[in-house]
Amino acid sequence: MNWAPRFGVQYLIDVGAWALAIVLAELLRYEFELGRVSWLPLVGLVLGVAVLQLGVGLLNYLYRGRFAFGTFDEVRGLTMTVLVVGVALLTTVLVFGDALDTPRTVGFIAVPIALITMLAVRWIKRVYVESRYRAAVDAERTLIFGAGVVGTELARRFSTEPDNLFWPVGFVDNDPAKRNLEAHRIRVRGTLDDLERIARETSATTIVVAVARADAELLGRIHAAAGPLGLHVKVLPPIDELFGQGEVRPSDLRDLQIEDLLGRPPLDTHVENVAGYLAGRRVLVTGAGGSIGSELCAQISRFHPAELIMLDRDETGLQTTAIGIDGHGLLDTPDVVLADIRDPDALKTIFRERRPEVVFHAAALKHLPMLEQYPNEGWKTNVLGTSNVLEAARSVDVDVFINISTDKAANPTSVLGHSKRLAERLTAWMGRETGKPYLSVRFGNVIGSRGSMLPLFTRLIEEGRPVTVTHPDVTRYFMTIPEACQLVLQAGGIGSTGEVLILDMGEPVRILDIAKRMIEISGKNIEIVFTGLREGEKLHEELFDVFEANDRPHHPKISHAQVEALAPTALDFDGWQARTQHERHLPKHAAQPVSQGLGQSEPAGKLVPVKAVAAP
Repeated sequence: MNWAPRFGVQYLIDVGAWALAIVLAELLRYEFELGRVSWLPLVGLVLGVAVLQLGVGLLNYLYRGRFAFGTFDEVRGLTMTVLVVGVALLTTVLVFGDALDTPRTVGFIAVPIALITMLAVRWIKRVYVESRYRAAVDAERTLIFGAGVVGTELARRFSTEPDNLFWPVGFVDNDPAKRNLEAHRIRVRGTLDDLERIARETSATTIVVAVARADAELLGRIHAAAGPLGLHVKVLPPIDELFGQGEVRPSDLRDLQIEDLLGRPPLDTHVENVAGYLAGRRVLVTGAGGSIGSELCAQISRFHPAELIMLDRDETGLQTTAIGIDGHGLLDTPDVVLADIRDPDALKTIFRERRPEVVFHAAALKHLPMLEQYPNEGWKTNVLGTSNVLEAARSVDVDVFINISTDKAANPTSVLGHSKRLAERLTAWMGRETGKPYLSVRFGNVIGSRGSMLPLFTRLIEEGRPVTVTHPDVTRYFMTIPEACQLVLQAGGIGSTGEVLILDMGEPVRILDIAKRMIEISGKNIEIVFTGLREGEKLHEELFDVFEANDRPHHPKISHAQVEALAPTALDFDGWQARTQHERHLPKHAAQPVSQGLGQSEPAGKLVPVKAVAAP
């Protein structure tokens, strides 16, 4: 075995430690009078201990490569082994001491000497090995914020991995109890308030945030303190991901992103407790190639459905989703379905053949300014397309139907908002017709979704172009894609017929603050240009319609509201055209939902703190 030479040497060293300890124990007992020592019984004891050390050590995996050298795990395994062998030695000399002409105190003296010797040898070797580690020539001098379990493990990795690109030069920790802490020869040099002094003393160029579940407020403070000092901020993935992979690795580090600074901690909706309705069921997702649809498919697959049917008219999007789910993009399996929700006949055929039991309707047109130019397209996809999917679902008696909506459906002022509001009302009507949980889920902007604001800002900044913001005071709600999909999945477990479920989105965030932060993170000199609010666009989005109650019967962060039902036969295309054309001629700040009364916009709420100012 390839570990035999290394651990064979360790075993011989441990046997030598026992021999030294037993001989030294007897010499100490006789005050170093060599003539009183019975050497032959002593050799027998050493041989017996050597056999026991090998057997017990192998049982404890001490010589089988389980423990990294010089770690606490190895110390624990070694201590257990020595104690077991020591008990056997002590019992032997207590029972047969006279026959062996060996003092009974030998056992008591030899055990601690042997253990200390073995530990000392391992410590000396570890110190020697670690002293040979050298950083790569171009390694960044790195500070680690957080001297806890994650931080100290990261420091060990930085210090011991060959050619590592980060070399630790100190900890930064706000806990007063850790001010004198030192781990892996790296000490805590102060708190975040001392960062300027620490950076100057260590010549650090990077600071790594190694705190479990660091929130946006803490990350914002670190970024604000590190920016003026020229320190590059890096962060680790969420702690559950780190523990899932079993270790903290330098390769896990990533740059601080604007998503980390939006001021909204991730919300756990405890979806695992209510998503049992997916297990063993046939589940169909429309819009499976989109940002929300693909993440939905990924999360649904964790609950082991009998069949996951991914439907979209975008073959490239379907391929991307399939790669994430199945590990390949062959597009030759029955789980991917190419179809358009505008085609009712095709939908009914697919539903009759596949017989889905749960449907998530994510397919939609979602770009507000595009639909303002082409409102009829919004009608065809978001209104008639939703009606087509609902009719297909009713035709095969689907048990659960979840329509994915948007906050723009509350007090709608745009084509997008009105079309999604109609989709919510159609879903409510179908739910009451079938008596089954057909409901909608409403949320705000999704961070990182295809075509959303953050990827657009990122591209403009990367290309050195001006960042366009519609209005200095415009605000929006934000949530992550996984968070949005958790809400969607949970809706099927806690929602009732005809309801719309709304996630507590926290405080709305000012878009100008986000633009400034992203420019600051990039380190570039980028101009911000205000373009003015677009047709149908609100200054501040809302989550609830003026007539909707905010009830939270199941989850403190999820609201339930009733939606007025609308039969497909009551759809009025001429009225739709008249309404959208009327609102297009209203002043931009005065656009109101014609069919539902006036709605009051919510206040901007708490803003993301920003210190840097974009270039004029």
